[in-house]
Amino acid sequence: MSSVEVNPARDPVCGMSVDPATARHRAEHGGRSYVFCGARCRERFLADPARFLAPGPAAPANPAVPAGTLWTCPMHPEIAQDSPGACPICGMALEPAVPAADAPANPELQDMTRRFWVTLVLAVPLVVLAMSGAHVAWAEAALGSAAVLWGGAPFFRRGWESLLRRRLNMFTLIALGTGIAYLYSLVAVLAPGIFPAAFRDMHGAVPLYFEAAAVIVTLVLLGQVLELRARAATGGAVRALLDLAPKRARRLLADGGEEEVPLDRVVPGDRLRVRPGETVPVDGVVVDGASAVDEAMLTGEAMPVEKRPGDPVTGATVNTTGSFVMRAERVGADTLLARIVRLVAEAQRSRAPIQRLADVVAARFVPAVAAVAVLSFVAWALWGPPPALGYALVNAIAVLIVACPCALGLATPMSIMVGTGRGAQSGILVRNAEALERLDRVDTLVVDKTGTLTEGRPRLVAFTGDDAALRLAAAVERLSEHPLAAAIVEAAEARGLTPAAASGFRAEPGQGVEAEVEGRRVAVGNARFVGAAAAAAFAEEAERRRQNGEGVVLVAIDGEPAGLAAIADPIRADAAEVLHALRRDNIRIVMLTGDSRATAEAVGRRLGIDEIVAEVLPDAKAAAVERLQREGRVVAMAGDGINDAPALARADIGIAMGGGADIALEAAPVTLIKGDLAGILRARRLGRATLANIRQNLFFAFVFNALAVPVAAGVLYPWTGILLDPMLASAAMSASSLLVVGNALRLRRAAL
Repeated sequence: MSSVEVNPARDPVCGMSVDPATARHRAEHGGRSYVFCGARCRERFLADPARFLAPGPAAPANPAVPAGTLWTCPMHPEIAQDSPGACPICGMALEPAVPAADAPANPELQDMTRRFWVTLVLAVPLVVLAMSGAHVAWAEAALGSAAVLWGGAPFFRRGWESLLRRRLNMFTLIALGTGIAYLYSLVAVLAPGIFPAAFRDMHGAVPLYFEAAAVIVTLVLLGQVLELRARAATGGAVRALLDLAPKRARRLLADGGEEEVPLDRVVPGDRLRVRPGETVPVDGVVVDGASAVDEAMLTGEAMPVEKRPGDPVTGATVNTTGSFVMRAERVGADTLLARIVRLVAEAQRSRAPIQRLADVVAARFVPAVAAVAVLSFVAWALWGPPPALGYALVNAIAVLIVACPCALGLATPMSIMVGTGRGAQSGILVRNAEALERLDRVDTLVVDKTGTLTEGRPRLVAFTGDDAALRLAAAVERLSEHPLAAAIVEAAEARGLTPAAASGFRAEPGQGVEAEVEGRRVAVGNARFVGAAAAAAFAEEAERRRQNGEGVVLVAIDGEPAGLAAIADPIRADAAEVLHALRRDNIRIVMLTGDSRATAEAVGRRLGIDEIVAEVLPDAKAAAVERLQREGRVVAMAGDGINDAPALARADIGIAMGGGADIALEAAPVTLIKGDLAGILRARRLGRATLANIRQNLFFAFVFNALAVPVAAGVLYPWTGILLDPMLASAAMSASSLLVVGNALRLRRAAL
């Protein structure tokens, strides 16, 4: 058994994805082990393996779709295959899992469009003949056969496959309805004498329904064409992101020359020139020159960002003024843009919990409709007016045609696809549909202080001591990686002080650092680290600074007090306004930070935050979130995605505050690329708008079928004389799917 090669995890009979690790149904053939979704598929395979392993017709060449593209179903994302076709579960046309930058020519759309126009040309004269009253049965049969058998061939094929797979869908109903009407009419032409009087009209003729079957096929084809076009629009957000990337880059050669190369030939380490007005080709670092780069696609900020040597640049951003040379670091699938596109595409294929109800209903829908059609036929045959069997047949067909499980199945996936795409365009990356649903239910927001409420870049706001002491302190701190150290070094450089070389560097984690500079021993850190003398000299000043929310770093030179550095992390400019808006929305705000209580309370006073949990380690942050959940709260946690990772994972919804190209896209279910607090408001509005859209779609789909099926069955006829013609039923069925897709597309204009 160990020598048997395992086939890729896709059922060779129905095409469904199957996990080899958990598959219960297997079979060996030709030295390979195949996995199956169920016993019936396995039995069909064993009966005739060659039928399912023989190579099928090659898919039409489509250069717009990259090689290796997976095709999937919007209603059933578990379906994945390497060529276009129909979903083995619902029969819908598959689409690329990740849309291409240039919208590909959809072979399904091309085929349905061609069939629609040909069938329309056949159906129009057929309807004219039927309405004229002329007895031209053979002409009607010829036109009807061409329209139904050729135009409706995809529907009959998918309907038959649904029966074989025991996965009934909308094409099962369409095939049954049109097939019954067509076969009945064909038999009426070939052998009219076999029909009893209950099938004949007042003139003794057996009515023909070729025109009804042909018009139904034509209208369903039109519905498919319009639906496929509308579905293509739902991937517009991803294609818009892909369009941001340039197709070529300008690479510098070793001899100083330049060459223009396709983007896929750029490798890490290449030096690339970016001229004014050009798009940055890949992620990298500026090595020469300076410019201002428009990063609106990344952050939403209209103001260009100054870039100098050593600064990172991100692919797909736009160089506005100067020219610069960059070193490529992340290319191809590793760039930030490619990761964003991949994340959005995965989110669009995920399933929201709210979809479970639709799945349960859809699973029982087609058998229920078939049962209603049978009951309708029986009721009209027994109690209907003459010709009773004629009425029974027409109404049973109307019931089969009008029911549309497609609208029910599309209600959630279409809204998710458009909603996640709309979020990506606004800097909100959602990893899955469940996150969108949870955003709407959040009632408590836990926020980290540093980098979330504050800018996350500490600055020196005051230094008690002379420039000589600051220069020596900067010389020591330059060797440290602590964020507070960077603030002291930056302040010294801003004053024009050049730090000297330091030696004998020693760092005590959580305490401070020391080194020898110009023959003097310089210590920088807290009171315990620098010594009692320095602590006593600045005790009063240190306490005042701490009460004001500022961090305190003491400086001692040769054991003597030399200075006090007051360092603060500025509060974000929009923090107060955003928190106020969240409170108006009945969101409870809790600050959770590892910083000192004095500093946290100072920030809390300025922002109006009463609930503060301070001086906690990362694992304790997760425990604090859990305590709120035990109170029955639905908790969202906003943090930087690194030291807040345990709390982000524990929260009902984690929101990672991004930071440009270094963003941790996998840190939380929701990532705000710009990393601003206002993004939390936008994310909540997105979740609310998407859930409202899904509810609207589900409501319409349920109401449509709840009303249309009884009307088609003829329940209104005894009181109003109203019957639903099968042709009108076909138009209504197609319109219901289009309405669901059209309503989902409204999310593209949702105000965030």
